[in-house]
Amino acid sequence: MNWIAGVLLVSVSLLASCAHLPRPQGERVGKGAPDGPAIGRLVLQFDSLRAAAQIPGLAIVVLRDTTVLLAEGLGFADLEAKVPVTADTPFNIASVTKPISAVVALRLVERGLLDLDKPMTSYEGYAEYCKAVREDGGLFFGTYDCERSVITMRNLLSMTMNGQPGTRFFYNPPGYSWASRPLAQVTGISFSELTAREIFAPAGMRDSRRIHRKLPLAADMLARLAKPYHADSAGQMVPSDPPPPQGDGAAGGVISTAMDLARFDIALAQGRLLTPASRQSMWTAGRSPKGEVLPYGLGWFVQEFEGETLIWHAGLWDGAYSALYLKCPSRGLTLILLANSEGLRWENALDEATVQR
Repeated sequence: MNWIAGVLLVSVSLLASCAHLPRPQGERVGKGAPDGPAIGRLVLQFDSLRAAAQIPGLAIVVLRDTTVLLAEGLGFADLEAKVPVTADTPFNIASVTKPISAVVALRLVERGLLDLDKPMTSYEGYAEYCKAVREDGGLFFGTYDCERSVITMRNLLSMTMNGQPGTRFFYNPPGYSWASRPLAQVTGISFSELTAREIFAPAGMRDSRRIHRKLPLAADMLARLAKPYHADSAGQMVPSDPPPPQGDGAAGGVISTAMDLARFDIALAQGRLLTPASRQSMWTAGRSPKGEVLPYGLGWFVQEFEGETLIWHAGLWDGAYSALYLKCPSRGLTLILLANSEGLRWENALDEATVQR
């Protein structure tokens, strides 16, 4: 069992004792609260696991329903300057962006602006994109049959775009990234502006920004951003180059904090972003035409583990950042982890979901 599996078990067992304690929604719990000893033990476990995974700085939020049980920073956002991480430290959240992008899409569906089952060939630029990626081929596009098959936005958001569309799960981040184009086209504004308008503002995510080649991070936010690190040949943590500039795509490009992701989670739970039906559609595992359960909904992994349904997404920039956003709906628990190294990484094949690793 690796350290992430240990975190899951420790989190559930130590926080189970908090369930009966009434608390105003959104209040942060400190170690001086009535359940302080359990919270204190949990923080110590996290810090031990952080050190073992070579994570310089780790931001943690745990929620039960819409109540923040724990909001903590461990280690350093900047090792050299000894700047501590807090729950309000910005990180590059990498692929944890995908759930946010899925919510943007479903908000447009609710307004009748977007049809998830409309062929992607209906959108400007897709034919050229299809031709380019088919010529490149490679891991993600060798089986991307966009010239002969009908691929839809639903296929992109559910990661069922490879092979015969809708028949199998294959995690394809660059394919998912193109979902931003139709969303911008049907609204007439850039995807970054759309995300700020549709997600950041209504959810109260005051410390979240999108970045891309033509939209650098503002200086004040850049100064607060956790510096990325990696282990050198001697095992020492050294600064990493920042992730390379990307396009304005749906698969990544968000800078956020653990507390802002908690605000996103609370807004989802309270119905301020989506209707319950739309939210459930995101968190329902897909099925192949043969009835096989696929481990992805719309922008989220959906997985059964030891009798529990887990809703989650991970994020990774190799040698720089990693993240985990995990929900256990039957217990009302959410765990958010942001790291400034790849220490949250685990081996996960592109056709499976294995958060327990």
